[in-house]
Amino acid sequence: MTTNPFDWQSQLVASAYAAFPEAPHKPVIGITGNYGELTCKLAEGYYKSVVRAGGVPVIIPPLSDTSVIINTLEHLDGLILSGGADYDPHYVGEEPCPLLGTINEERDLPELFITQLAYNRQLPILGICRGIQTLAMVLGGHVRQDISDIWQHNHSQEEARHVATHSVTVEKDSLLYNIYSGSKLFTLHSSLFTLEVNSFHHQAVDDAGPRFRVTARSDDGIIEAMESTEYKSILGVQWHPECLENGGPIFSWLVGEAMQYRQTCDTHRRVLTLDTHCDTPMFFPQHVDFGTRDPKLLVDLHKMAEGHQDATIMVAYLPQTMPLDEHPKQYTDDIFDKIEAIVAKHSEHVAIARTPDDLWQHKHQGRKSIMLGIENGHALEGSLDNLRHFAQRGIVYMTLCHNGDNDICDSARGEHRHHGVSAFGREVISEMNRLGIMVDLSHAGEESFYDALSLSSTPIVCSHSSCRALCDHPRNLTDNQMRALAQHGGVMQVTLYHGFLVKDGDATLDDAMRHLEHAIEVMGIDHVGLGTDFDGDGGIRGLASSAELLNYTRELLKRKFSEADIQKLWGGNFLRVMRLVQQSRA
Repeated sequence: MTTNPFDWQSQLVASAYAAFPEAPHKPVIGITGNYGELTCKLAEGYYKSVVRAGGVPVIIPPLSDTSVIINTLEHLDGLILSGGADYDPHYVGEEPCPLLGTINEERDLPELFITQLAYNRQLPILGICRGIQTLAMVLGGHVRQDISDIWQHNHSQEEARHVATHSVTVEKDSLLYNIYSGSKLFTLHSSLFTLEVNSFHHQAVDDAGPRFRVTARSDDGIIEAMESTEYKSILGVQWHPECLENGGPIFSWLVGEAMQYRQTCDTHRRVLTLDTHCDTPMFFPQHVDFGTRDPKLLVDLHKMAEGHQDATIMVAYLPQTMPLDEHPKQYTDDIFDKIEAIVAKHSEHVAIARTPDDLWQHKHQGRKSIMLGIENGHALEGSLDNLRHFAQRGIVYMTLCHNGDNDICDSARGEHRHHGVSAFGREVISEMNRLGIMVDLSHAGEESFYDALSLSSTPIVCSHSSCRALCDHPRNLTDNQMRALAQHGGVMQVTLYHGFLVKDGDATLDDAMRHLEHAIEVMGIDHVGLGTDFDGDGGIRGLASSAELLNYTRELLKRKFSEADIQKLWGGNFLRVMRLVQQSRA
């Protein structure tokens, strides 16, 4: 008897090769695999839920080799931390309690590593059961080893996995609420929204920590869900949505966030991302290492890579209180020497840039860029020869003053002794124009601002300033200043210092976007950008370091800015002025 073979080749042609491209792009979701009996394995609910949500599942084996993990993460758009056995409590400095269950030492360290590395890279993360506990262990929360003495119903059910055995109450203003909003999966009880879930655990998060907020609890108070407080796409649930009919929206959320993450990364691949002001050299006396992920720094090579940041302007900051006998010029040269030494040590990965063309060349070479700037003309020690010296060193701008009047001009925080720009300051601005150095008026008083605007033959910049209409601080620019700056072809770079974004309390990403959009409304899209002031007190929730700068682009994409406009806001406007200033030098 002859059996007709299945014509799999024809099916492949019909499904994969009938049109081009062979398949539409879908987000790749990595799922941490379980381990047992010398086998990496995964319950089918996880990967089938990802497929139904429109993603492509990839199983991640439990390997603690960080090189393997990092290379894996480079190809992922989202991550699922799957369920499984208890963690070894020694990882958090605790002794095992008598009721500790089976631990899976093959999984523990790999998943601690991958969670931290994915978090640093802004990768969307969904933690399920053991996964929510992983998030808490890695990111500042705490897991109770056993909750059987405090639960009021059994959290380790004996029903089949697809059976929902209890309900959780969901916070109305939460991500989880938004995921299920409008669906018939919520139940309303006394204006409380509940969701039917299952339970297979005897451990639980008992402290979400500062990076998360609790968004769902069972009726006995056990934490059942938590979400990021840092504008990160991170959600943890204690139940198993992959087993439930109502679990689909959670996976759809993750796949949607993964699509946004990939779009953001692709945008960074095409545009040049320049932060126009960071104060990292202020930390040089603390023996920091730019080539490591130094916890003292907001800007280093690792964080720039994690945030897909191409370039920064690193300034030599001089306090106005530095007396001349401490040699401000030599102090500034020492900082530039240190920056050049850092670059020489890591020349394969970073380079000094002096022009916009240098920045693009370095990006195409796969290297980061550092540009040099001076914050406070006090560095000149009253000599134009020193200005010419710093031009030879390659500075791209000089901030005329800082928090105090100097011999060039009055500060926004000074005593207004010159009532604007001094006679020496007029010479400085003229020579900066001749030398092709941008005039930076962040920190300058209003009289100095308008004087410099009229004196400079080229457009001026404010490398790290925000909007006084939204936060009444003398360091911020009024709407009239902003309009005048734009009319003269200049740019204002919104900064990320709390006190310049909000009058009271801690600022967030939302506040930075309010200032950005106000500046665009007043000045136009061609005159605005970002100058973080990282390592100089800049850094806010959602944009806390260079590692989180992807969040800025993600917000721009959410607000439907075009890629051309995103390039303008990511330094393109600033570089337009730089190019004009450099081309006009004598």
